Amino acid sequence: MAISLVVTILENLNGFMKTDKDLIKMAKTFKASKFQILTKIVIPANISTFINSLKVNIGLSLVGVISGEFLVSKAGLGYLIVYGGQVFKLDLVMASVIILGIVAGLMYLAVVLLEKVILKTKRFQ
Repeated sequence: MAISLVVTILENLNGFMKTDKDLIKMAKTFKASKFQILTKIVIPANISTFINSLKVNIGLSLVGVISGEFLVSKAGLGYLIVYGGQVFKLDLVMASVIILGIVAGLMYLAVVLLEKVILKTKRFQ
């Protein structure tokens, strides 16, 4: 989890900084509060940034989990990969890697479907 935190914060900060300054200035002239500017301008303008950071975080989080299992776990896919390598069972290693690939693909597909549902509303475009 911590492996993807820095990337997420930096990517979302970059998206916030690139929000249209004229829209923010216009909202301020109409006496919009900071909360209103955040909810009505900044967040809708950065929905695609949030979704892209989710897509990146899928891979980073899985890398973090598997590398943690390499080191200290007694169960899980990372443990099976290490154990299979130690006892020369390539089928165990490859099955674990294939399962990991399928899980990553399904999680990425779920985020893509979420993106289609959110962007279909036309409210955030």
